Amino acid sequence: MSGVSTATLPWERLHGTVQPQHLDLLAAVYVRQSTLAQVEHHGESTRVQYGLAERAVALGWARSRVLVIDDDLGYSASGVADRPGFARLVAEVGLGHVGIVVGAEMSRLARSGREWHQLLELCAISGTLLADTDGVYDPNDHNDRLLLGLKGTISQAELFLIRQRMWSGRVSKARRGQLAVPLPTGYVRRPSGEVVRDPDEQVQAVVRLVFELFDRFGTVNAVLSHLADNDIQVGVRMREGSDRGELEWRRPSRTGIQNMLRHPAYAGVYTYGRSSLDPRRRKAGRPDTGRVRQPREDWVAYLPGVLPPYISVEQYERNMQRLQANRSWAQNTGAARNGPALLSGLVVCGRCGRKMAAQYRRGSGGKMVSFYACSRDSVEYGAERCQQLAGGCLDAYVTALLLAAMAPVALEVSLAAAEQVEAQRAQVDQIWRQRLERADYAADRARRQYRLAEPENRLVVRQLEKDWEAALAERQRLGEDYDRFAAARPRTLTAAERDQIRALAADIPGLWHAPTTTDADRKQLLRLLVEQVRVEVVGVSETVKVQVTWAGGHRSDGEVVRPVARLTQLSYYPQLATRVRELAAAGHNAAQIADCLNGEGFHPPKRRACFGPQGARDLMGTLGLTEPATRRRSSPPLGEHEWWLPDLARALDMPPVTLYTWIGRGWVDAHRHPDAPRRWVVHADPAEVDRLRALHLTPRGQHTRRPWLAHQQAATNTIMNTEPEGSTGDAEP
Repeated sequence: MSGVSTATLPWERLHGTVQPQHLDLLAAVYVRQSTLAQVEHHGESTRVQYGLAERAVALGWARSRVLVIDDDLGYSASGVADRPGFARLVAEVGLGHVGIVVGAEMSRLARSGREWHQLLELCAISGTLLADTDGVYDPNDHNDRLLLGLKGTISQAELFLIRQRMWSGRVSKARRGQLAVPLPTGYVRRPSGEVVRDPDEQVQAVVRLVFELFDRFGTVNAVLSHLADNDIQVGVRMREGSDRGELEWRRPSRTGIQNMLRHPAYAGVYTYGRSSLDPRRRKAGRPDTGRVRQPREDWVAYLPGVLPPYISVEQYERNMQRLQANRSWAQNTGAARNGPALLSGLVVCGRCGRKMAAQYRRGSGGKMVSFYACSRDSVEYGAERCQQLAGGCLDAYVTALLLAAMAPVALEVSLAAAEQVEAQRAQVDQIWRQRLERADYAADRARRQYRLAEPENRLVVRQLEKDWEAALAERQRLGEDYDRFAAARPRTLTAAERDQIRALAADIPGLWHAPTTTDADRKQLLRLLVEQVRVEVVGVSETVKVQVTWAGGHRSDGEVVRPVARLTQLSYYPQLATRVRELAAAGHNAAQIADCLNGEGFHPPKRRACFGPQGARDLMGTLGLTEPATRRRSSPPLGEHEWWLPDLARALDMPPVTLYTWIGRGWVDAHRHPDAPRRWVVHADPAEVDRLRALHLTPRGQHTRRPWLAHQQAATNTIMNTEPEGSTGDAEP
């Protein structure tokens, strides 16, 4: 009988490529599977790769010199994600520790051309061999290098073919609505593949409550605050791990609520391709990053009516429009916030048609003062502002129109408010009762488990007893929390609460100005009834033309008086100046002139309702007039180049208050006269007068730019002065 013969493998015929210097180094066996599912279900491939260690021993390496690198089990070799095992292999090769790299096939090492050729170059430099089931290769040999390059190209081409086939299959299945995609909160998938609402009633109630709250409040922040204030949690089904499919209750988050509002599945729409992967946005160590939202026209599948809906498609579209409008963009009104500017996002410039921005500054006592400014050209091109006006006068005018329009519907407002409060309390109470029911079930289940255990098995009974006690303690805590909640906010309104709602609805102005009504509430009501407020300042005067566009298209025209900075901006300034001259010529003092002006309907330029003696006195000083008592009183003598503050302001043609402000800023050299009434004395020679006049004519904003320009000039001079001599290119070292 002839002896048993075994065919010689190519691996066993190529011992000549392996040299003694290779055997002195390590033999690295690289083991990889693309996904964890392959590791779990394709065990034969993993076993074959681990068996390559025996082949390295057959090639002449000692068993102790064989290094198995299996850190990449579950990592793809496409080059998208970082592989710790491959990085370790490259490091060992680059350090010259490896004599041969063994893999089942070249695609196990790398399917990316960049990684593959990087490994080849390092192997060629360090003299490391490469081996697979077909043979042993030397990257420094021309024929082996050509073959290795061809294998790498084929491996990369296979990757593209695999991706193309898988993508085509996914798209085909998605367009039929049959591709299983991750489901949002509130949905589960049956073993048959059918998608249904979560069987847990509390999960469904919370999902419906989120959409109802957003429909009522209009902002994600308001929805989140309501859920947090009422201690309402969101039920989430675990997607992976040992608890896959189990229900976990988590506190609500802003991102989670936004994802719920944006997901079309809640409207019964099956979608696929809402986002794509942008490699430029991926972050190292975070494989889930780099997703970019796609516009709806680029979605692969959009199939309405496939999933059981929580809301209608129309409500979903309204939610998306509201989310878009809440963004703080120039073309949007933005979300209603708690700033005092009630018309933010609604005011439009009547001169250029652009939206006017709501801005704030600190007033007296630290109170926030709002004003509306058309500053687009100023910000973008450095030009002058188109127009601006104080926000208080415009807000008061539009608010008066709104309250007058709402007066006839006071009774309907009270009834709707009562129904809304009761419905909101009933929803929250239902969720609390469902939580109590769940806690009762958990305690009862722990009790049954404890009683079914054998009393002799104390190792198990002790733990079950602890679980039962914990469930009972949790039920007691939850019951106490519910009692406190019900006591503070009963489910139904009492008679006193209903009477209070009717009284508030009957007195809508009182409700509007109540301290419990926030600015965000007022803005929300304004935006429901007002679409746009178009304003145009008449010249530089105090008169503002206002056009209010109501919801539905009706327009209301009117005028508003705004505060201005100077008397000369008043439209009736010529008549005012003539009247003051007449009164001064008749011998009236400042107090009498102020009373006459107030009685005749004249008003000062700024935020005061009437003239006072000092205001009349400043106006007389501007016109070059003095009080009769002042004519008889001689002013103390002044030194050379010294001025009384009003006299210098008159010479500079500027308001005295501006010059007084400059004294506080240190821009003017001044002191108080020692004699009563200690008036301000300003030191200003002709050159100083010219400087102050130029400073007064400087455009707005230059005062804040000047320190920066001076700092830049000083820094430039310092660099030029400290430059070493002979630093040109022609100088010798």
